[in-house]
Amino acid sequence: MHGTKAAAVKQSKSLLVVGQGQDLLTKALQERVNGFLQEFVISEADAFLNALSYQRTSSRQGYRHGTVSREITTSLGKTTLDRPRVKVFTDDGRLGEWQSSLLPRYGRRSHAVDATLMGLYFGGVNTRKVSKALRPLFKGSPLSKSAISRIIVRIREYFDAWRERDLSSEDIRYLYLDGTYVPMRCGNKVTKLPILAVIGVRASGEKVLLDLDTRGEESEEAWKGILQGLARRGLQQPELAIIDGNPGLSNALGKVWPKTERQRCIVHKLRNLESHAPKRLREEVKADFHTIVYADDLSSARFAYDRVFKKWKKRWEPVARSLAEAGEELLTFYSYPSTQWKSLRTTNAVERLNGEFKRRTKTQGSFPTESSVLVVLFGLVASGMVRLRKIPGYKDMPPRRQEKLERSV
Repeated sequence: MHGTKAAAVKQSKSLLVVGQGQDLLTKALQERVNGFLQEFVISEADAFLNALSYQRTSSRQGYRHGTVSREITTSLGKTTLDRPRVKVFTDDGRLGEWQSSLLPRYGRRSHAVDATLMGLYFGGVNTRKVSKALRPLFKGSPLSKSAISRIIVRIREYFDAWRERDLSSEDIRYLYLDGTYVPMRCGNKVTKLPILAVIGVRASGEKVLLDLDTRGEESEEAWKGILQGLARRGLQQPELAIIDGNPGLSNALGKVWPKTERQRCIVHKLRNLESHAPKRLREEVKADFHTIVYADDLSSARFAYDRVFKKWKKRWEPVARSLAEAGEELLTFYSYPSTQWKSLRTTNAVERLNGEFKRRTKTQGSFPTESSVLVVLFGLVASGMVRLRKIPGYKDMPPRRQEKLERSV
């Protein structure tokens, strides 16, 4: 009934690979929802009886007598489970039939199940919040702490399995990498620590969350650990990485995947350029920068780059120095299909993810542990509440460089 962490990891390859048009949690729960719901309904029966199977206590409220199969429908599809049958001791000495609040006698669709399955990801930080998430299901019925703990363990085992899944079968062409800071309790003190996220783009154009982890700081060593972990799990060297201006991330990429091209996010770079200019010149800086990153082709972009650099080297040198710092990495996207330029010149894909993280954690205050925040944030993507859409122009995705070389030999 209760899978071990090793079993969860063993099943991760089959359960955690996203298919066409399906989000991660939907596919996994379609296969495992029976186990979750079975856990809930048995825990509800245990709580009502105030006794486990074959346990003799003076406070027992009745006794089990088999099970009945029930088919219910959630937003994840149909599932069949065995509802415990329970005879209830009534005040007049007769025996009645217990009714599950999760599965009422004639109910065939449970909106409460949908809400609870999703709520577990966001209420699963501690047992008190899990109890609140389960309250609509059990309608005030007592639920033991051990039952709640078992549910939390299952969710975290699933997350741990996802983090260790084999990536060797993934054909990831592009990576988006960025971090965001979330308050969490560390050493009895609330501190904002970075959550580092990696989103991959498959050859089919689909975006997929590859890793999510927290570190003490957004440094070269921190990012190198993330990238080495992806490589250890079999991820092939991607063609392109879209990054912000963090020097630690850039250095880590150069050491782990030196042949991966880098595209600097034009939004981050524009903010940096504007920060070096007096307010009265910022609109002019922006207009000049746009002539570089919104040119018709690479040749025109390079011509614009040279013109803008020379202009600001004379007019206000800090802007020119900032532009030179990014250099050719501002223009990498021009070497890819023009239908993909909009997606490849910014880190907006991961920025939108970070924005959702901040919105969802704003009312949380702080998280008690790093694992609790990771499970909750992962749940946003896994549940489909935050959707990762295909990039435009994915049909123009070129073959990998090595494939090109092999065909030319």
